[in-house]
Amino acid sequence: MGPDGSRTTAPDSGPNAGADRRPASAPAWEPARGRRRGPSLRAREARAGLVLVSPTVLIVLLVVVLPFLWTILISFQRLRLIDLQNVFDITLTLRNFETVLGSSDLWEMVRTTLIYSVGGTILSVGAGLLTALALRQRFPGRMIIRAFVLVPYVIPVVSAALVWRTLLNPQFGPVNVFGVEVLGWDQPIGFLSERFHRVEVFGLGVDLPIALITVIVFEAWKTFPLAFLFILARLQGLPRDLEEAGRVDGATPLQRFRYVVAPQLSGVIALLVLLRFIWTFQNFNDIYLLTRGSGGTEVVSVQVYNYLISRNDVGGAAALGLLMSVVLIIAFAVYYRYGVLKQESEV
Repeated sequence: MGPDGSRTTAPDSGPNAGADRRPASAPAWEPARGRRRGPSLRAREARAGLVLVSPTVLIVLLVVVLPFLWTILISFQRLRLIDLQNVFDITLTLRNFETVLGSSDLWEMVRTTLIYSVGGTILSVGAGLLTALALRQRFPGRMIIRAFVLVPYVIPVVSAALVWRTLLNPQFGPVNVFGVEVLGWDQPIGFLSERFHRVEVFGLGVDLPIALITVIVFEAWKTFPLAFLFILARLQGLPRDLEEAGRVDGATPLQRFRYVVAPQLSGVIALLVLLRFIWTFQNFNDIYLLTRGSGGTEVVSVQVYNYLISRNDVGGAAALGLLMSVVLIIAFAVYYRYGVLKQESEV
């Protein structure tokens, strides 16, 4: 009882007095001090992400990284096929690179490879772009034509090469028969064997690298459906409002493509150019099946095969393949510098 007659409550006493005493502002759900907390939600998500990604990382290491490191190691060793059992007797040397870089026909092969890669890439992406634009609008039979466009890409390359070799055969090929009997050619053309073929253009004689042009056309014909699919998918996702506005304003189809459609296709076209250049630069099947590298079509990948099979030189083949990888890494760096970083800066 207080002095003024009011009842007062005595403070708790005893060993547990004040044990549950908390500040008045503390919420009831606040955990007691000293209790051990579990991992945060972010840590649990990061751990789960590592578990889900680890199989992919393991596969990439086994399939990509380790073989590449193995190739680097072999490129610094003098190895023949018969010496592969002694591959772990490591003796590093630069003789493989001296042999490859000192080859008299190396730079001719590099030039041929670059012409083949650039020409095949431009023709493939250009044909895919034109085909996608032509088959974009609705018309009767559009789906059937789109299905036929994919035929060159899905048929086996061995079958396609056999058909082309038959069509272009200088003795009995339908192309040469038609050219000699209908078009009046003086003689059949060895499309897959002649290094140069002289053609009269406006009274001037021009020597065309006919075999190299033929394999470039084959490469573009075989691969343009992939560019067609990429570009067509991007075209289907473009908003039609801008094109309709340009049509209302009186813009021609070429102007609408240049100022409306083309800027929105730049990203996918840049990616296609990079992929097609990489795949064409290291392509081996097409040229080997068509010409075996003859007629001025010997590219670096064919020479790698010759080093490995004809010369039994594993180290030289690995060194030449490593130099090819350097060129492709440079191409990717250029794409990343002027493609990816530029798009990120614009965003």
